[in-house]
Amino acid sequence: MTKNKNLHGFHLSRRAALAAVAVSAAALFAFAAPAPSFAEDKSIKVGIMAGEEEDIWRVVASEAAKKGLKIETITFNDYTQPNEALERGELDANAFQHQPYLDNQIKQHGYHIVRVGYTGVWPIGLYTKKYKSVAEIPEGVVIGVPNDPSNEGRALRVLQSEGLIKLKDGTGILATVADVTDNPKKIEIKELDAGIVGRSIDDLDAGIVNTDWALKSGLSPAERIAQEPIADNPYRNFIAVKDENKDADWVKTLVSSYQNETVKAEFDKVYKGTGLSAY
Repeated sequence: MTKNKNLHGFHLSRRAALAAVAVSAAALFAFAAPAPSFAEDKSIKVGIMAGEEEDIWRVVASEAAKKGLKIETITFNDYTQPNEALERGELDANAFQHQPYLDNQIKQHGYHIVRVGYTGVWPIGLYTKKYKSVAEIPEGVVIGVPNDPSNEGRALRVLQSEGLIKLKDGTGILATVADVTDNPKKIEIKELDAGIVGRSIDDLDAGIVNTDWALKSGLSPAERIAQEPIADNPYRNFIAVKDENKDADWVKTLVSSYQNETVKAEFDKVYKGTGLSAY
């Protein structure tokens, strides 16, 4: 009986020891093998416009680094370049454009680029150093507008909303000067690169300037005598990637690294209310 009792005790001790080893092994495996994730210090390149956006994206990069995503920003001074670079694979993402602009770029160049997350909106406005209101604008003035298709149409719609011109019925957001059917003040509409309009304001009577370029050009809200409405604005900017990457884990992390209160606080600080978060 004693022998059997000791053997039974041995079996219990051996069983307990094996259970302890199994628990320890499971714990070791759980520690050594975390849940699968892309976040193994993945690095991406994001194209942005030079200037204020650099300050904002430093904060975005800091937020992304906490999640294992390293962001290298590549700066541009020309709206046409970031999509070219993204399509060629020189960038993993870019953040500078609105949907009408991308739609036009896709139509012209066949890009395989899609929107993945909104960033901000900058209401385009009519700036002048010569007049205090639209009503003061006389006949024969020269007004500059951006010459890229989407922003030109956007600018012309502002002029129409202020009663300075009338566009052909049914004209969409890609209106051009050729769509102007009525110009009672005989305004000369001068088409210029979007980045040049604001810097040329001293040589113009007025100009329709994108808000980000207005800031870069040293224009103040006091010199803006009209702007497009904010409600239902189709010109919200966004982060874009190649279509093949739209569902990638790193894309979700990139978007969440932008769309948060920390980045919003920096956005508000940098743009001082001239730009608005749009997500």
